[in-house]
Amino acid sequence: MAKAEIFAGKCGFTTVVEAIQTDNEHINVTVTSACKSCQKLGAALSEMEVDPLREISHRGEGSLILQMAQQYLSHPACPVPAGIIKAVEIAAGFALPADASIKLSA
Repeated sequence: MAKAEIFAGKCGFTTVVEAIQTDNEHINVTVTSACKSCQKLGAALSEMEVDPLREISHRGEGSLILQMAQQYLSHPACPVPAGIIKAVEIAAGFALPADASIKLSA
């Protein structure tokens, strides 16, 4: 299992993602958030299994998570989809868990 805690920034929302490998080819994703848009994305993701190879590649159809984020999230710069993909990558054993961050200034 992999867990990601994502603080989205100025909106103030924190989203928690849990990704669990169900077999060699699929990951179940659970999303918990106070953000209504992230809740909708999480509900849609919870109804399916995610293919980790599809999520980490720009080839073929591209990331299903990013496609679904376009449908449910109104803010393209939201870091939650990237955090979900990182959790999927770790749950599949394609990466080791390590913090990632974006530091912004004006």
